[in-house]
Amino acid sequence: MKAVCWFGPRDVRVERVKDPELLNPRDAIVKVSSTAICGSDLHLYNGFVPTMAQGDILGHEFMGEVVEVGKGIEGDGLAVGDRVVVPFPIACGDCFSCVDGMFSVCENSNPNAWMAEKMWGHATSGIFGYSHLTGGYAGGQAEYVRVPYADVGPVKVPDGLPDDQVLFLTDIFPTGYMAAEACELEPGDTVAVWGCGPVGLFAIASAFLLGAERVIAIDRFPERLRLARERCGAETLDYEQVDVRAALEEMTGGLGPDHCIDAVGMEAHTPGIEGRYDRLKQALMLETDRPGALRQAILSCRGGGTVSVPGVYGGVVDKVPLGSVMNRSLTLKTGQTHVQRYVRPLLERIQNGEIDPSFMITHRLALDEAPGAYDMFLRKQDECIKVVLRP
Repeated sequence: MKAVCWFGPRDVRVERVKDPELLNPRDAIVKVSSTAICGSDLHLYNGFVPTMAQGDILGHEFMGEVVEVGKGIEGDGLAVGDRVVVPFPIACGDCFSCVDGMFSVCENSNPNAWMAEKMWGHATSGIFGYSHLTGGYAGGQAEYVRVPYADVGPVKVPDGLPDDQVLFLTDIFPTGYMAAEACELEPGDTVAVWGCGPVGLFAIASAFLLGAERVIAIDRFPERLRLARERCGAETLDYEQVDVRAALEEMTGGLGPDHCIDAVGMEAHTPGIEGRYDRLKQALMLETDRPGALRQAILSCRGGGTVSVPGVYGGVVDKVPLGSVMNRSLTLKTGQTHVQRYVRPLLERIQNGEIDPSFMITHRLALDEAPGAYDMFLRKQDECIKVVLRP
């Protein structure tokens, strides 16, 4: 089969690889109909995530048709021919974390838990196509995928809903929704969102779904800010044109936003001396991530507010103002998304016409075009916001 494989920083290729096979009774094989390039895939593309190996198959946002199921799930609700979306965390459904609904920290699905424990203290769940730190699983930017614990992850898609409307249930829609949900919104609340990429846009849309009165979106790319305004209803700030903290204070009567969402993560672009500082520290291996958006979100949030962080961070960062968090009674919430918890409720919202997630797709390309698509997405060329690949 064809698959998008990683061979080093800025080097992905479409290669012929061996077809996946059932390895465990609870496995299924899915023939991929649609897959997407996620913003967090760019962290792999740029070489910021350790434990990648040449030939690793990328991709954790995918859906398709079940073509084979293991004996452990035959007759258990998943059958050959079912059209499914597949959550990016791989979860067993039986451990303490899964039973508690925290699927992205499943205790049984990461065979390389010892690697994650060395870096993070405890392991995460396995993740499709996202380094050996999260299990070394083959990803979904391919023609076929082996799906472990297929009686827990995949969710059937009702007839009549096209791929474009449901594909993002695999990751970015639940991710944006969980970020907004973490804010515990109340009527009248104002939310500021750093980053108007796909996760940020879904965080904006989800904040309104959950009752926010105002959302202020912060970015520097005109096409992203336009989408935040026109499709999501946000007010917008270009951080290269204004002092964001000062602007947010003015827009909120001096209080600051009630809640701040960092949808940027480890590769934040920050103008001025702060941005140069982070890039130098990163080049000298004195920090792994650039937390400019996180710093600004913490310092901008009103006293007693919430800072929600769906943006991916991988290692250690410098000069995060923890004193501001403690002394101003801020609540900090973050985490890889517990996608399995959200797929069905969000699917209902799509079916009810509350949201059409396809609004952010800017490019639909063939799987063979993936290398160029990665480069275009990284460089923000051709107003690229979200790429969907068809095998």
